[in-house]
Amino acid sequence: MNKICRLIIFLPVLILGCTRNVIEENKIVQKIDSLDMNIFSKKGEKIYSINSPNSNYDKIELKFNLKRTTINIFEGENIKYIINSDSSTLSDKNKIVELMGNVKLRTINQDNDFLYGDNLIWNINESKYELIGNIRFENKNVLLYSSKAILNEDNIIEFFNPVKYILKEDNSENKYEINSENAYYNLNTESMSFKAQNKRVRSIIYF
Repeated sequence: MNKICRLIIFLPVLILGCTRNVIEENKIVQKIDSLDMNIFSKKGEKIYSINSPNSNYDKIELKFNLKRTTINIFEGENIKYIINSDSSTLSDKNKIVELMGNVKLRTINQDNDFLYGDNLIWNINESKYELIGNIRFENKNVLLYSSKAILNEDNIIEFFNPVKYILKEDNSENKYEINSENAYYNLNTESMSFKAQNKRVRSIIYF
């Protein structure tokens, strides 16, 4: 077990040593041509893998800065989510992941749910994904817009005010639309619930 822990601690160093890199003149930022890194738990279980064709490591801030990022998040040996973004940072010994620009989170299930946003913050100790700005959730059944969303470890997405939800109907242009302060989508049961503290939930049916 001690050997595994030591391997996890020094994993970034080992990976950096296997990639072609260039040290800038100030020797503060280490450039990495291609980054392909796996992050493990203390028990030796793979938590996530991250890939970037262009990245660097800031030795002062102890932080990775990556471009065109792809992250695979694991549950056991299987991939649970895939996240893409224009750029990202890894900090606090790779425990805090922040993705910026055209963030897309995809669930690996039969529906292939998609969650989009401007930015995403993930603290791996809390198993919570917080998306901020221009949130859009979509699968074969629903389309939902909001300003903020949080995906928790129970596979429930909470959408924050204002929320606009549209139910898709096969072979028809009719739509069922609901506006509310908060909405909750359960990825496991494919169910939606709504909550409004100060105002009523407003619903509109289009025929």
